[in-house]
Amino acid sequence: MYTRILVPVDGSTFSEQIVAPAADLARSTGTSLTLLRVVDGADERAAATDYVKKLAAPVGATALCLQAPSEGVAAAIRHEAKRVTGTLVVMCSHGRSGAMQAIFGSVALQVLRELGEPLVVFHPQQDSLPAVPTIRQVVLPLDGSELSETIVPQAAALAKWLGAKVVVVSALDPAARSALGAPPSDVHESTYVRGRAREIADRYGVAIDWEVLHGDAKEAIPQFVRGLGDAMLAMTTHGRTGLRSVMAGSVTAQCLRDAGVPVFTRLP
Repeated sequence: MYTRILVPVDGSTFSEQIVAPAADLARSTGTSLTLLRVVDGADERAAATDYVKKLAAPVGATALCLQAPSEGVAAAIRHEAKRVTGTLVVMCSHGRSGAMQAIFGSVALQVLRELGEPLVVFHPQQDSLPAVPTIRQVVLPLDGSELSETIVPQAAALAKWLGAKVVVVSALDPAARSALGAPPSDVHESTYVRGRAREIADRYGVAIDWEVLHGDAKEAIPQFVRGLGDAMLAMTTHGRTGLRSVMAGSVTAQCLRDAGVPVFTRLP
């Protein structure tokens, strides 16, 4: 599925937190790893090149330093990702600014919007390095909307690439379903989740499991994922609401912040 993992770093300790987990992922999948530093001006390039080489050497990665085009840093990341077929971008949700409230930092969000492909985003920790275990389960939250299901083919392919199983989940929130005019029924939700799980297994040939969660999705999904210990989330940036502009308040953003695992995501 992927032949190269591309990790943008910006000189901050936040952005560097994803390097070790990305290196582990590259080793476990036999994928090459490239660390990318993008600078604004030519006068910064020598120091930035030295920085990224020192960061790449301990993990056996290729070091790359590029000057940003007129369109900015996100464009440089996008161009480099497109240059090599089979590249998966893995990046922290924010870096140098250290704005912990910014779940999708400006660069990460712009790359997500412009890349046209899923990427892996990780929320850096303020006080410690992340501990990301070997991924054995790809948790796929679905809410019954076509938007939430647009990531299914890529999530299934990701699971096969990782040698992991897909766990289809849906959160049953009686209050929210009542507001949407849908019956708050365990039977109804179980039928949907079980049916989609079987369809995914049959169509994509992946190991499958499913679970109905209870409560607000923003709380139920992160709690479920934390309990697994070996999972990655795969989900679109939004589902039933379809509000592209509401990124920081979305279920995906909340999961990114609270689940403590990488999130494989895309715009539907």
